[in-house]
Amino acid sequence: MDVNRSCFKGLLSCVYVGFVLLRSACCISVKAPAEISVIRGATVTLTCSFTSSSSITSLMSIDWTFRPESGGPAKLFFHFSSKAYLPEDDYFKGRVKWVGSPSRGEASVQLLNASLTDNGTYTCAVRNPPDVHGSPAQTLLTVTPKRLSLTFTDVGVLLVFILVPSGVITLVLLGRILCPCWSVSEKSSSAAHHSPIEVVSRDENFYNQTQQKHRLCSCYFKDTEYEDDYMHEKSHEHTYTESQC
Repeated sequence: MDVNRSCFKGLLSCVYVGFVLLRSACCISVKAPAEISVIRGATVTLTCSFTSSSSITSLMSIDWTFRPESGGPAKLFFHFSSKAYLPEDDYFKGRVKWVGSPSRGEASVQLLNASLTDNGTYTCAVRNPPDVHGSPAQTLLTVTPKRLSLTFTDVGVLLVFILVPSGVITLVLLGRILCPCWSVSEKSSSAAHHSPIEVVSRDENFYNQTQQKHRLCSCYFKDTEYEDDYMHEKSHEHTYTESQC
């Protein structure tokens, strides 16, 4: 029984030691932004930070790899181990700048003069023995052409809605001031225009006056047939009345 108990205690001790070693070897954490978008020609910072339970030593290493958007194998373009090893023989040459600080848990680099061929996935892997099993972090970089169109803000839109109506009103007022003949022609045309109701009323008045005159003349001539004696005496007055009719 004592032998079995000793074996059991020894097994528990081995499991505990193995668990501690496994934890110390797997606790490194690497973080980076999932996506970054910049315009062509800009300088972009590929941010990468890490956390390790072990102290930083000269054995720590940082690797940056790039996989193009078109596909293909990932290519190593930056390596750090006690010092920065910048690329020398690919299209990243002269365009990569080390801005990290391992003592503060920073493993960032800068990419200068970003081009459309830089679109793709950038992977940051950090190893700090015995922390060597942490998962690397990936960032998707998108480089776009320079935007030529203006971007309207809320203030810009508000200014457009205020300035455009004000400009139209100003132009109309200047047109009336500089071209007074325009307003005069409008007044003359409005004065020359008559309502059809007014025309009809005037025609009716003229027609009624004519009818009244015609009736007066007819009545007067009718009376003269029966009053010959009276008309003979008033010949001068009769002649004057006919001329009026």
